[in-house]
Amino acid sequence: MKATGFISLWTLVLLPCGLLANPAEREDVVKHAIKLHRGKGAVITQRKQWVLESCRKLSGLLRQKNVVLNKLKNAIRAVEKDAGLSDEEKLFQVHTFEIFQKELNESENSVFQAIHGLQRALQGDYKDVVNMKESSRQRLEALREAAIKEEMEYVELLAAEKHQVEALKNMQHQNKSLSMLDEILEDVRKAADRLEEEIEEHAFDDNKSVRGVNFEAVLRVEEDEANSKRNASKREVEDDLGLSMLIDSQNNQYILTKPRDSTIPRADHHFIKDIVTIGMLSLPCGWLCTTIGLPTMFGYIICGVLLGPSGLNSIKSIVQVETLGEFGVFFTLFLVGLEFSPERLRKVWKISLQGPCYMTVLMIAFGLLWGHLLQIRPTQSVFISTCLSLSSTPLVSRFLAGSVRGDKEGDIDYSSVLLGMLVMQDVQLGLFIAVMPTLIQAGVSTYSSVFKEILRILILIGQILFSLAAVFLLCLVIKTYLIGPYYRKLHTESKGNKEILILGITAFTFLMLTITELLDVSMELGCFLAGALISSQGHMVTEEIMCCIEPIRDFLAIIFFASIGLHVFPTFVIYELTVLLFLTLSVVIMKFVLAVLVLSLILPKTSQYIKWIVSAGLAQVSEFSFVLGSRARRAGIISREVYLLILSVTTLSLLLAPALWRAAIMKCVPRPERRSST
Repeated sequence: MKATGFISLWTLVLLPCGLLANPAEREDVVKHAIKLHRGKGAVITQRKQWVLESCRKLSGLLRQKNVVLNKLKNAIRAVEKDAGLSDEEKLFQVHTFEIFQKELNESENSVFQAIHGLQRALQGDYKDVVNMKESSRQRLEALREAAIKEEMEYVELLAAEKHQVEALKNMQHQNKSLSMLDEILEDVRKAADRLEEEIEEHAFDDNKSVRGVNFEAVLRVEEDEANSKRNASKREVEDDLGLSMLIDSQNNQYILTKPRDSTIPRADHHFIKDIVTIGMLSLPCGWLCTTIGLPTMFGYIICGVLLGPSGLNSIKSIVQVETLGEFGVFFTLFLVGLEFSPERLRKVWKISLQGPCYMTVLMIAFGLLWGHLLQIRPTQSVFISTCLSLSSTPLVSRFLAGSVRGDKEGDIDYSSVLLGMLVMQDVQLGLFIAVMPTLIQAGVSTYSSVFKEILRILILIGQILFSLAAVFLLCLVIKTYLIGPYYRKLHTESKGNKEILILGITAFTFLMLTITELLDVSMELGCFLAGALISSQGHMVTEEIMCCIEPIRDFLAIIFFASIGLHVFPTFVIYELTVLLFLTLSVVIMKFVLAVLVLSLILPKTSQYIKWIVSAGLAQVSEFSFVLGSRARRAGIISREVYLLILSVTTLSLLLAPALWRAAIMKCVPRPERRSST
């Protein structure tokens, strides 16, 4: 071994002494240690003596380790040849010896890794932050690998202990006669062991060497209990069940998704408590909004604000609550499609297709103009404009729910135009999500590759259009040949039992959702098309299914709007209220004016009066801007400040939407229809 390695060992002893001194003395000690390592300031005789003693000690330990390894090898061979031991006892003893061998080898490797790390650190400049950061990163990686090895060794010890228990049981069984019950239980035990081995997934071993997998340190947090004894017992139970929470260094929190032992049923009690709390608090919040004349959905949003990070912070399973809330969007759009008959769709399909496209193009054009004046990057301007061009389908669906529209023959129903345009915006949402990776790359591209990026975007648009054509062709086939016999079969089987009808309709909705998702189109479009296909079977069918699905939709919609409230931050709104009100009013007025302008060009002259109602319904920002904003923030398209502005403007525009809608209804809708629409 080189002498520099043992000099580094001497420095390893010297450095802790320096840590006990004050900062000035510590710096002198560090400089002195570096000089010693480089051969300056050290007495040659003392250095040689220390090196010889260190070499003698280390070589003695290494010789002793080799002797022990040879003894372990001989012991393993002796155990394998011993005919008096059972297979379980042999397996246990050999396993124990192998674990001890690994422990000796790992200890030796740790010594030399420490020497190498210290030598590398001493060769650099101790004032160089970049060098120290790299050294810290390498030590962190080494510690992570060591932790993984130690964890695996601990698991092997548990397995060895289990083998030892089995060996003792076998010895006891050989020494005494077993009753019939004991033999049955022994067979059941062996069958249970085989079952655990068959269903257990070695997820850790299978994924630890996969590319892109990183080892990280996490904290395991248990529930706090007032009674310490009760707390200790509960920790033991949760340790077995794996119900505790994990927190990584980035403050992300994780819960168990799939346990090692799938034979034991488990429940996420955090998620259960969150849903129960939302359900209880939504009632008074909804009552309050009804009393003051606001839609109940704002009460549910207030419930999410009170329970979310900006309020009591009592919601632990935020991701799970948002996931369940997505089903509220699915069933809401299903009922929208159920009320949106194909006849009405055919009547307004040109307006539904042209209107959102023109509005999006105009919004992007205005966004690029303002972005140029304010010196904002084009990618950021395009993203913000696209987010603000979308409108909330669930909100408008609640406005239109249960309304009875009595339009004159030949006129176009404003609800048909409005819902058709919103569905087209949902399609645009899926298109924009598909194009977003290219938009991210375009933000860092050079001017020489702009043509390639535009070509890639056009190819993506072509793929989406092809997928849409395939979806609508499939819908035509289903409507012509499948949906009629399918519903009649469900109706026959569900007489006296609505469970089959609800399950059949839900399964059909999820099937359409899956198809559109596989074709890279918005899942929400699949739910809407499922409702539209079923509505083609007649008014009686629509009424029957609506009575069954509406209660499910209402409950899941509560969860959805409460999940929106989890991302509303009142303190930020209060701090920047003036700026946010100005931005919100600007966005609402701009969307209203653009919608009126576009509808004036594409609506027939006999239906021009509905442009005010449709424009009022479109003059807010969709809650899906939360989803787009979060993705863009993670991708670096927008900054944290822009993300918070988008969230706040979206929330305020949704709050202003009922007032604008009522004003349009009061102005343009006859009195009998007005009462039913509001």
